[in-house]
Amino acid sequence: MPESPGPVTPDDVRAAVALCSDALGGVLDADWSARAGELTWSCWDTAEHLADDLFAYAGQLGPRRPPLDTHVAFAWKRKTPGGPASSVFGDPEAGPAGLVQIIEACGTFLSAVVATVSPDTRAHHVHGVADPEGFAAMGVVETLVHTHDLSLGLGFAWAPPPELCARVLYRLFPAVPVDTDPWATLLWATGRGELPGRPRLTDWRWFGEPRG
Repeated sequence: MPESPGPVTPDDVRAAVALCSDALGGVLDADWSARAGELTWSCWDTAEHLADDLFAYAGQLGPRRPPLDTHVAFAWKRKTPGGPASSVFGDPEAGPAGLVQIIEACGTFLSAVVATVSPDTRAHHVHGVADPEGFAAMGVVETLVHTHDLSLGLGFAWAPPPELCARVLYRLFPAVPVDTDPWATLLWATGRGELPGRPRLTDWRWFGEPRG
């Protein structure tokens, strides 16, 4: 087993969301109706989805007895056919700046909950019953890769810190190579890129269960 690069922490969630917010803050005048990279969603829908992910992960950990077999019962809906199902939506009148604030707020929700609940807490996720570190890592992955999607649609450069990528790879993707660039590996592991000598993934998942 490769040596751990360290645990994923609430500070990692805050750092990832801050990097995302700073990047999006520079393209508020771009066309947010544009497609987000290779996704079928618009950049607006993708940013809402990111905020919803962060909110939902905080929500899963929040109850006194988190469910182990289903989601906390927030209502979901789709605004458009084929769009993401979400509980969190931005006010169109507030524009992209308001949407970035929502991402920041939901990131703060997740980092605060992860910092507050017992490390022994377990809660349902479709990719495995996870602990607080696992949900923090999921939030970081969602933030990093969806900011990548947004960078392709909105036209800005994006490359997160390799050490942050390495921590979430170790926590959630135990089978990935450890001798490749961490950011390129995270893109490959989430079906968004290629690694030399390895086919591009068309089906992928992470593993939320705590590592033994």
